[in-house]
Amino acid sequence: MALMLRQSVRSLPTASSFSIRSISCSSHLQSPAVQAKSKKTLSKPGVKNVVVVDGVRTPFLLSGTTYSDLMPHDLARTALQGLLHRTNIQRELVDYIVYGTVIQEVKTSNVAREAALGAGFSDRTPAHTVTMACISSNQAMTTAFGLIASGQCDVVVAGGVEFMSDVPIRHSRKMRKTMLSLNKAKTLGQRLSVLSRIRPDYLAPELPAVAEFSTSETMGHSADRLAAAFSVSRVEQDEYALRSHSLAKKAQDAGFLSDVIPFKVPGKDTVDKDNGIRPSSMEQLAKLKPAFIKPHGTVTAANSSFLTDGASAVLIMSEEKALALGYKPKAYLRDFVYVSQDPKDQLLLGPTYATPKVLERAGLTLADIDVFEFHEAFAGQIMANLKAMESDWFAQNYMGRKNKVGAPPLEKFNSWGGSLSLGHPFGATGCRLVMAAAHRLKKEGGQYGLVAACAAGGQGHGMIVELYPQ
Repeated sequence: MALMLRQSVRSLPTASSFSIRSISCSSHLQSPAVQAKSKKTLSKPGVKNVVVVDGVRTPFLLSGTTYSDLMPHDLARTALQGLLHRTNIQRELVDYIVYGTVIQEVKTSNVAREAALGAGFSDRTPAHTVTMACISSNQAMTTAFGLIASGQCDVVVAGGVEFMSDVPIRHSRKMRKTMLSLNKAKTLGQRLSVLSRIRPDYLAPELPAVAEFSTSETMGHSADRLAAAFSVSRVEQDEYALRSHSLAKKAQDAGFLSDVIPFKVPGKDTVDKDNGIRPSSMEQLAKLKPAFIKPHGTVTAANSSFLTDGASAVLIMSEEKALALGYKPKAYLRDFVYVSQDPKDQLLLGPTYATPKVLERAGLTLADIDVFEFHEAFAGQIMANLKAMESDWFAQNYMGRKNKVGAPPLEKFNSWGGSLSLGHPFGATGCRLVMAAAHRLKKEGGQYGLVAACAAGGQGHGMIVELYPQ
């Protein structure tokens, strides 16, 4: 199918003409003098309005740096404590806590519960952990949405955490079976008999791999094939990556990344900003070799998101409860969708499938959206999605639609940087996207934001965020 996609999409003017032409490293950062638009609100009769009161995140750091001696629940606890400090919410008012994560530490498999207890929440406050790859904290937020909309809760904390500095490394399956048998042995003779079965190959560890179980293919390999299928050049990918880092640096220097909270790391310095933002030059980026498909691939370390440690948390309430407690919410959480498609050739096309569905649910068009916040797994993934969204052929042959979705205008797109530059702790990124959308809407005078992300397994998520009336 990848070959068919490549041949067919290349023949389309919309695919070949959609280029990086409007990507700029300096434009679209300063807030334009835009008046808030008086569009319709998406409030629905008989349905509770769900709001984001505020959200925070730890600085997102390259794995193996300052957080390296911690554990996942340390980061999650810090995010929860930061949220408590930022909002002054009383712990006992929180009805439920739900956290997203992907690669779980076995000692804290329900990291939501362990982090909540560590942050001082009551032991009577339920907490659970969800996993849905890169959209795990998206799932945490929509779970909170459901709890509130159904009347089960009024106040829910949602968040996510990922800690790639210390991932579980297992013994081989043969060794694990032997050790379990040894644990059941009752006599010395039985123990010696079990130990005698150990062979040298039993001692080889099983290292974790960021690969699809169903296809045995790494996500980077899939990104390389997807970029080739949609004729995304190496230059386009490097230009987009440079844009992401440059805009993130400007946003960081301007103080726009206000959801970041300082974290005094035990035994180390206080960190107060993301450390993966590294603007470079096209000349430097061009020197890097392909990371996955060698020697002809186009995906490199510089145009891919990097392994990241970090945690996030958002305070979600019914509007009625938030106002009763005296809060001025940041935004409404409105319609959302989850999508799934072929995990082999369309692994990273979640935003393309989610965008038209969530717009239709909300009764909006692409032109109604003022702010777009898409997860940047790879520059090639972003550009492939933009080209797919601009393709009538793709819409007709793969999405069952008569016409193309249309690509978001780049002046509205990830203008404070994205996962390529800010970092991507798998389980925590969704909350960052929502808070970035909310803050940009306020700064830029917009009303609607669209958050979208791809995820392993060929899944995706889309959500509409509406600015709370100022």
